[in-house]
Amino acid sequence: MSASELPQSSGPFRAGDRVQLTGPKGKLNTITLEPGKVFHTHRGVLEHDAIIGLPDGSVVTNNVGVEHLALRPLLNDFVMSMPRGAAIIYPKDAAQILALADIFPGATVVEAGVGSGALSLWLLRAIGPTGSLRSFERRDEFADVARGNVATFLGRDPANWSVTVGDLQDTLPETVRAETVDRVVLDMLAPWECLDAVTEALKPGGVVLCYVATVTQLSRVAEAIRASGHYTHPQSSETMVRGWHVEGLAVRPDHRMIGHTGFLITARRLAPGTVLPELKRRPSKSDYSDDDVEAWTPGALGERQVSPKSLRKRVRAAGTGAELSKARNLAGDDATEADPGAQGTPSSIN
Repeated sequence: MSASELPQSSGPFRAGDRVQLTGPKGKLNTITLEPGKVFHTHRGVLEHDAIIGLPDGSVVTNNVGVEHLALRPLLNDFVMSMPRGAAIIYPKDAAQILALADIFPGATVVEAGVGSGALSLWLLRAIGPTGSLRSFERRDEFADVARGNVATFLGRDPANWSVTVGDLQDTLPETVRAETVDRVVLDMLAPWECLDAVTEALKPGGVVLCYVATVTQLSRVAEAIRASGHYTHPQSSETMVRGWHVEGLAVRPDHRMIGHTGFLITARRLAPGTVLPELKRRPSKSDYSDDDVEAWTPGALGERQVSPKSLRKRVRAAGTGAELSKARNLAGDDATEADPGAQGTPSSIN
């Protein structure tokens, strides 16, 4: 087994690994280990060489005696701190997407848009090496950020993942054959515009899941799914997460919670020619105009627009991380070939 096929979350720290350092007050800092480098804080410096070679979960002391806990960041941590081109799907929603869309090992999955690659990483982990992920993104810059982030975390470019730049409704029919896709996940402004292409690609019984930000979008995509006649009745939900403070007898909810980030709506593809029985009670349909769609632009939804200069910086950061991770992987492969009996080390950072 080569180093690139070994588990991600085991073995001692080595050069190129990302390490999450927790200080005495709980502040987190993530660094990439490089021989000879130092990590500076207002309370002293910590040499990278003091961390390299230690097992995961070690406590290291800087030059003035301040202790830091060193751990490999989990995927949950990585996606929250990686360079971003577009807004990401947060872990609480990514977990629900994997469950509600029933993403399984070996599945063929279509994802649009790819954004910064956060959901791509969760999907790749769920489908495993036998699955296939086809991602679609309208903007080249976002696709570059996503590729860099995925390569940084995995240490390589996954062979079972492709990123196509273009509109889904135009590029999907050219990329996949009809009725060959198990699951489709749409994170876009107007997913109803792509339903025809998605319907053609999905296998009967396959799942389409849409992630939308507003109630108006939720309503429109639900009615579009119903009106198509090719799906089961859509199911909608949102996820809120509330932490709890547990210390001795002081057990109470946290003062803050992670509230609304988006809605998830799912439906399953019917077999060709099947007519779904009509529900006895259905909500009345609403009419929509072009003005309604204009109100759903990212700016109108309160999303911060990334400036071209900032986006170029994030593309460079993602690319640099990917190159460091790939170089570390190649070094691990060379070491394994030189000493076949040696114990393997992890291929990527988590």
